Amino acid sequence: MWTSAASPTGPDSGELAERQSRGAKHVPPWFRLFRSELRLVFCRPRNLALLGVLAFIPVALGVLFKLSLSGPGGGGGPAFLNQVAGNGVFLGLAVLVLMLSLFLPLAVCVVAGDAIAGEASHGTLRGLLAVPAGRTRLLAVKLASIVLFALASCLLVVGVAVLMGVVLFPVGRVTLLSGTTVPLSVGLLRVLFVALYAAAAMVALGSIGLAASTLTVHPVGAIAAALVIVLASEIADAVPQLSAAHPFLPTHFWLSFDGLFRAPVDWSGVQHGLLSFAAYLLIFGAVAWARFTSADVAS
Repeated sequence: MWTSAASPTGPDSGELAERQSRGAKHVPPWFRLFRSELRLVFCRPRNLALLGVLAFIPVALGVLFKLSLSGPGGGGGPAFLNQVAGNGVFLGLAVLVLMLSLFLPLAVCVVAGDAIAGEASHGTLRGLLAVPAGRTRLLAVKLASIVLFALASCLLVVGVAVLMGVVLFPVGRVTLLSGTTVPLSVGLLRVLFVALYAAAAMVALGSIGLAASTLTVHPVGAIAAALVIVLASEIADAVPQLSAAHPFLPTHFWLSFDGLFRAPVDWSGVQHGLLSFAAYLLIFGAVAWARFTSADVAS
């Protein structure tokens, strides 16, 4: 015979509620905070709109490349356009190079600049600091959400671009910059490594935006400050007279992933880039921590 829910052999509603309450207590406060932060970052309409724009641009560029290469004199464009015409996999690289100049940095700066300043401007920062996680853990949660957003943005851009390349252009074995031909699976794996490298660059930029976000209660000011740093770095990187300072600029190694498309892989440029990104992450992460843990940012 079936027993009723209220019988002694089964838990009643009060016991179930008590079990759920005990289960909730086992979840660390910082994890609940991290989960809430991820929902905020990836479900906020403005950030969803940014991701939508990042997904649309590779589609538009793919169609534009297709029309340019199929028109009169279509084979006489820049070198990477000719590579795209021969293998659609290269559309992922071409689009990533173009979007690293503006759109990806803009999206990351918006999220990073709003991380702390946005909470302060909306008056929610004091409530967040009431969570028994501490300021250091709160800052770590904010940085982790920026890392995941940067990673998702780069993978989204490259993924959509490669998909468009498959739809619009021939796809097959990939010819590397060194002239070696590798299977399509290996070529796609190297494109994935390039996307991860670009994500590391955006994480370094995100740390700059996070540091700026701890210095003001106005998110627009923090976003603008990070974008100004990007713009100034790109301009300085194009001035030959400042060549001695180029390796220390935050954007100098953003495109130093060409070694990943050589056989054997040339790790020199990639290693220099990753070291540069790590240095900026440590420096500006320390600035953000020192400011956030000492200033009265909750007032």
